[in-house]
Amino acid sequence: QVQLVESGGELVKVGGSLRLSCAASGLTVSSGRMGWFRQAPGKEREFVGGINWSGGNTYYADSVKGRFTISRDNAKNTLYLQMNSLKPEDTAVYSCAANPGVRSWYVATQEHEYEYWGQGTQVTVSS
Repeated sequence: QVQLVESGGELVKVGGSLRLSCAASGLTVSSGRMGWFRQAPGKEREFVGGINWSGGNTYYADSVKGRFTISRDNAKNTLYLQMNSLKPEDTAVYSCAANPGVRSWYVATQEHEYEYWGQGTQVTVSS
């Protein structure tokens, strides 16, 4: 059984911070491809950030680069997304994605490069 459960999403003021968590079971976060995506109402799901299997390479969408940071805790088998300087346009459902066993050095940015998905957690940024 593979399961990804996101948490941490909530209502936050512009300029505030949130830390999203993705607790994984049935797979190991350090053994494959992991990433975060988001989808705002009426929009396509888009890549936010990702980390390769080794944890040594991360990559972010231009819209969040410098504000968001992806990381993981192998002992807790959990992936994180630290979100700082939040803007209203960051409002979306954030989903964790994984593709276990993929050991490439680059970070995958496309939906089809991931196999498993969480249900998502809502992040709302307002003034």
